[in-house]
Order: sequence, then structure tokens, then C-alpha cells
Amino acid sequence: MSQDEESVPDEEREALLTIANGAVVASSGYLGERALTTLLEALLARGLGPVAYGVYALAWRFAQLLVRLVTFGSIPALQRYLPAYENEPRRRSAVVGLAYATTLVFGAVLAALVWVSAPRINDLTVGEPLFPATLRLFGVLVTLLGVIGISAGVFRAVRSARGEAVLNRLLRPVARLLGGVGALSLGSSAAGVAGGIVVCTGLLAVAIVPLTGRLTAIHATLRGTLAEARQFYDHAVPAVMSRFGKVFQNRLDVLLVGLLLTASAAGVYNAVLVLVTLAWIPLRSFNQLLPPVASELYDSGRLEHLNAVYTSVTRLVVTTVVPVLAVFVAFGPTLLGVFGPAYTRGYEPLVVYLGGVFAGSAVGATGWLLMMTDHQYARMALDWLLAVLNLGLTYAFVRRFGLTGAALGTSLAIAVQNGIQVVLLRRFEGLWPFDRTFLPPLGAGLVALGVMWAVRLTVPGWPAVAVGGPLGVCVYLAVLGGYGVDPRDRLVVRTLADAYRGKLVG
Repeated sequence: MSQDEESVPDEEREALLTIANGAVVASSGYLGERALTTLLEALLARGLGPVAYGVYALAWRFAQLLVRLVTFGSIPALQRYLPAYENEPRRRSAVVGLAYATTLVFGAVLAALVWVSAPRINDLTVGEPLFPATLRLFGVLVTLLGVIGISAGVFRAVRSARGEAVLNRLLRPVARLLGGVGALSLGSSAAGVAGGIVVCTGLLAVAIVPLTGRLTAIHATLRGTLAEARQFYDHAVPAVMSRFGKVFQNRLDVLLVGLLLTASAAGVYNAVLVLVTLAWIPLRSFNQLLPPVASELYDSGRLEHLNAVYTSVTRLVVTTVVPVLAVFVAFGPTLLGVFGPAYTRGYEPLVVYLGGVFAGSAVGATGWLLMMTDHQYARMALDWLLAVLNLGLTYAFVRRFGLTGAALGTSLAIAVQNGIQVVLLRRFEGLWPFDRTFLPPLGAGLVALGVMWAVRLTVPGWPAVAVGGPLGVCVYLAVLGGYGVDPRDRLVVRTLADAYRGKLVG
């Protein structure tokens, strides 16, 4: 270990390595999940056809919106309080029991609302006969996914990135894949595919709750929940309200595409979102274990260490996401072609949306840090303020620019949201991640993008991706190494490389 790496304080070293180890496990899980999801979406897009797939895609996006709400803020509350109650098993069990109960009750309410409103939503959007039945089945699915999400949240709160990744990033998409492909192979329509997914996901949800209790030693109970309810909901309610506002910011595009455009356009936009989700993997991976680590550092008053960790993790996110964005910008049409020739018209919306991904990734875990430092009400107010603004802007953009307008509205919302959150963190807690060490990955990324683009212009189709992608990444790493790497980043990379090399050799 070099002298500058040894200068990193022990507390920062432990926090960084915990988060980075979690990011490695989480990124593997996310990649596996994306591979399974992309496979399913490609099979359904080709098997159902553009219109039927559009029906399925729009109903699925509605379900995804509700999944973000169904836990009623319980997952952020788990991240906040399970680490704080590490030596109080009874309180931990009560908090987890409260999270499951809240999700089941709120999920039942959402499923009932979806069941009643499905025909009306169909009249306002695609106007397809199969849409109401498909949406109603996905309404039931929302509760099942909420239960699985709570179990995954328990693993995450106790810093078990592997447990969360296996459950949420492997078993859940495998259940969806088996259900969807199984129904498709039987000749089912969009509604039949939805039914197959519900059955397989339900079996997983029933099995996973007791297994989570055994593996984490936190057995959910309703005893003592009344004593924990006030503090739990003081964190959960603003979290779900914030989440609800964020749905309007980041998922309003899906609703407006279905409302103002066609079922076919909804299918194309769904393909764009599948690729965009891949680009979010670096941020989501590093955020996997940052909330419980941040909660612990904040509770113990170590704000200086928290800021150093925030800076290092954000820089690592930027360093990781830049080459991913370069690959998607350079080879987007070819990648979208996986779903079929008709889906390549989503390239322009894809590029616009990637601008929002960069804006969100470049500031790191601003939203989580506001919640872990007990500023959840400030985040809630900000989410709702920008949701109202985004509603007007996105509606106008979709009417004027179509699919590209949907991506533009969402990207602007992401950029404004995260920019203000950075300012709030500095104002409230003095946290500020940026310095000149963020410039090298940006410069290296521009050089790599130029190389990839040159390959795309000279080599056709998938050979361009096969050659240009690895070549561009190698150029990126070479240029980045020439600029110089921050000691904390070098510490993380060297320690993780040594650890995983030892596991592979052993």
C-alpha cells in the first residue's frame, strides 16, 4: 500500500470498503437482473408484436409506478432504524413487522383502486380490449412485489448486499421471466403473460418472508409495533410522499406517452427505459450500502468523515458511469435493435434521457443523504414542488416533440432535483462532494466517446459494438491513469482487486 493510501483515516477506509464491497455485489446483481429483464422484454416484444407488447409495457409501467409507493416509505425507515437498533432485537423485529403489515394493507388498497379504475385508464390511454385485464393482474402483482421489496430492504439495512442482490436482483426477475415466458409459450396474450408473472411472483413472496427471518435473525412480529409506530411513520410518511412526488417527476413520461401517443410508441419507450436502467446501475450499486453507513456516521456526529465518504463514493460513481454512457451514446441504435427494427427510432429519446442519468449520477446519493440526516421533510417538499413543475413541462414537451419530449421532461426534472438537493445538503449539514478530482473521468470519457464514435462510423452493426466498446473502455482507463487517480479511489480498487483475486485463486 502506498503512503498516500495509508493516509486515509481508518473510519473512512472501513466505510468506503463496506460501500464498495456492496457496490461490487450489487452491480453483479443489477447486471444479472438487467440481463434477465432484457431477455424477457426482447422475447415479449417479438412474441406479442408491437401493439400487444405496447399494452403489456404500459400496464407494466403503471405497476412499476405503484411498486415505488406500495411499501409506504417502509424501506427508507428500515435503512434508518435497523442500524440504530442493532443491539435491540425486539425493536428490530417490531420495525420489520410494521413494514410488512404496512405494505400488505396499502397494497390491498392500491390493488382495489387499480381494479376499479382499469377501464377508465384504458379509455384515456391506449383503448385496447386487453389492457384492463392486464392492468388488473399487475395491480395484484404490486402487493407481492412490495412484500419482496421489504425482505430485500431488511437484508440491505443489515448490510447484506449479497442477500439483497440474490433476492431482489436474481430471484425476483427469474420469477418474472419464468412466468412471462411460460405464458407466452402457451400462446397467451398480454393478459395471460401478466397472469403467469403474478403466479410465479406470488410463490416467491410466500417463501421469502420466513427465509428472510431465518437468515437475518430478525423475525417480524406485530408485538411492540404500537410503540414504534410514531417514530416509524414520522420517517415513512414523508418518504412515501417524497416518493409519490418523485414518481411524477421521473415516471410522468410513461403516463403521458400512453395518454398522448400510441400503444406502439409506449412499446418503443419501454425499450428505451430498459437500456436507461442499465445506465443507472453504477449509482444504484454504490447507493446499496451507503444509507446504513451514512446513518451510523451521522448518528455518531462524524460529519467530516461522512463528507469524505460522500465525496469519494460520488467520484467513484462518476468514474464508473461515464464509460457506460459513452457506449450507449455511440452504439444506441444497434443496442435498441435487439428489440426489433421498429425500436431503433428510440435512439434520440435514449440520448436525451442519458443526459438526465449523468446529471443524477454526478451528484451521488443526495436524496438518501437528506433522509439519513433527518431532512426527509425538506426532500418531500422539494419533490412535490418539482413534480408540479415537471407536469407542465413534460406535457408540453410530449405534445411538441413526442417520445423525445418525454425523455427531455424527465431529464430536466432529474437535473433540477439533484442540483437543489446538493445545495440543501451543503446548507443543512455542510456536505459538499465536488473538487477538481472529478475532472479526469470527464476528460477521459470524451476521448473514449470519440474513439467509439469513430469505430461506429467505420464498422457496421454488432461488430462495431464488439470492437468499439472494449477499445473505448481501454482508452478511457489509459487516459484516466495518465491524469492520476485519487488515493481513496486507488485504495478501494486495490483492496477489492486483492480480495476478489484471492477468492478466485483460492
